[in-house]
Amino acid sequence: MKENIKFSWKSFHELSNDEIYEILHLRQEVFVVEQNCPYLDADYCDQDAFHLIGRESNKLVAYMRAFGPKLKYVGSSLGRVVIKKEYRNKSLGKRLTNMGVAFLNDKFPNCEVVISAQYRLKDFYKKLGFTIRGKKYLEDEIDHIQMYI
Repeated sequence: MKENIKFSWKSFHELSNDEIYEILHLRQEVFVVEQNCPYLDADYCDQDAFHLIGRESNKLVAYMRAFGPKLKYVGSSLGRVVIKKEYRNKSLGKRLTNMGVAFLNDKFPNCEVVISAQYRLKDFYKKLGFTIRGKKYLEDEIDHIQMYI
């Protein structure tokens, strides 16, 4: 069965209450419960972010947030890249990340895109063109590395 996923970008203020709830639910489902990492996901950064929402049959299945320069890092940045479990290993993460990079390159030309990648995913991001800068570090008790494109 081929997925028919529709993507849309929204600012925080364009999100409905139900959409915000769905986003927080998916992020907690994966980052807090599945990865067994108790941390405060609602970090008050969502208000400054652009949100990429992927839906199939009106169900949220993919999400990421993007920031302009100097909000989280010197460059623009992507974060909270998340795919619902049953939609993984179908190139959706690649598609989502490429859409995020293209969006930021269009909106903020000549500005690097930064990610704080989970270290176990560094090879995935390398294949998309990201390069490592710096050393591995702990973020919410999970190894991360800064990567740039």
